[in-house]
Amino acid sequence: MIPGRHVSAMKMPTTLLALGILAVTSQAAQAQRPTLALVGGRIIDGYGGPPIENGVILIVDDRIVALGARSEVDVPPGTPVISTEGMTVMPGLFDMHVHLQLLGHGDYARWNELFGDKLADEVMPIAARQLLEAGVTSARDLGAPLDEILDVKRRIAAGEIPGPRLFVSGPFIQHAAYEPWQAEYRWGVNGAADARRKVQRLIDAGVDVIKLIDQDLLTEEEVAAVVETAHANGKPVVAHAHRPDEIRRGLDFGIDNFEHTGLATAPGYPEDILRRLRERNATLFWTPTISPLYVMQYTGEIFPERLDDPAWRVGMTPAMANEIRASLENIPRLPYYALFPNRIPLLPEKFQQIRETGVQLMIGTDAGIPSMFHSDATWREMDKWVELGVPPMQVIQAATLWPARFLKVQDDLGTLAPGRLADIIAVRGDPLHRMDVLRHVDVVVQGGRRVR
Repeated sequence: MIPGRHVSAMKMPTTLLALGILAVTSQAAQAQRPTLALVGGRIIDGYGGPPIENGVILIVDDRIVALGARSEVDVPPGTPVISTEGMTVMPGLFDMHVHLQLLGHGDYARWNELFGDKLADEVMPIAARQLLEAGVTSARDLGAPLDEILDVKRRIAAGEIPGPRLFVSGPFIQHAAYEPWQAEYRWGVNGAADARRKVQRLIDAGVDVIKLIDQDLLTEEEVAAVVETAHANGKPVVAHAHRPDEIRRGLDFGIDNFEHTGLATAPGYPEDILRRLRERNATLFWTPTISPLYVMQYTGEIFPERLDDPAWRVGMTPAMANEIRASLENIPRLPYYALFPNRIPLLPEKFQQIRETGVQLMIGTDAGIPSMFHSDATWREMDKWVELGVPPMQVIQAATLWPARFLKVQDDLGTLAPGRLADIIAVRGDPLHRMDVLRHVDVVVQGGRRVR
């Protein structure tokens, strides 16, 4: 039996039954009538094995109960069917680095002035809807005001608003907010006791991860307090990796997941860091967010017409969309633009350096920062990885299997198999041949219910 290949619980060889394989699923499928079937497409189940051609997925309520080739799976008469003929069917995507409080505006201070009091009611629901419609059925928000992001997470989970399953950090933990108006989502710490108290407050409120930045500006005692408190409560710590000393400090104290491809590590990562990454590669994750500078350059220099694409305006009032459009009218004047000439040519080599250490990479986009719209950030990041030499199947797993494992939800999400939650997308074409087919996701099923 091919690893990751799931023979139907409806029509199962007796040899498998004799071994007891899938017996529980068989009983469940026979006892309950499927509530939905996806029929006819090529299935990529997320495990990395060969796709299942002309496949069928049976769902009961919010769970997959059977999966396999059409010749192996009976679809009971009367089952609601989504035809996936001509499509690739795969697990719903994770984006492991988004900011729902931002919608691509070019000026953070002005955005806060205009919409800072509308985050939970207006801004975050727009971002959440756009992510879900783009096939992102789970997302990790890494930096937002605590009450607002937890409120939106609760409302999505309750089915009150559409959006991905959210895993959130709440505010950054750092030395100090850069500007006074940022204090609500950038919590400065002053001493180890203060660090412990603030991390514990986040955990008690219900965050899923702790986000640490500028750890090279904190004392060793403060960084230790952050990581120890998080780990004592079973929460991983995610940290910025822009500067060499940020990475070294994170490695010193057991950070679980680094973010970004270092903007201040030119011309590349020092050998002492690469050596330590190789030593920890079995337990360390990295979210490179490689695409934002490329996307900003593309939008500002190559295809400004992208700013007139209605896809990123979905859910917005005309006034909000026009405000965002105006803020990006002259991208070369944005502070980010000054980074292009020196940093873009170095990104491929840095990305390859990280890959070669063997740390586990995950798809994340920084969606919400200037010109990184939630409607298309995820597929652009995945497409850039392929361009930089990552095999397409590995890219898909970096957006499905590995995020689920990092978040310890692999029994529910990240792969397609009997017993998993039915978070499923379908696209016309073959992402193993051209990843950019993900630019338009035809079918999105979340928790067994079609939402697109």
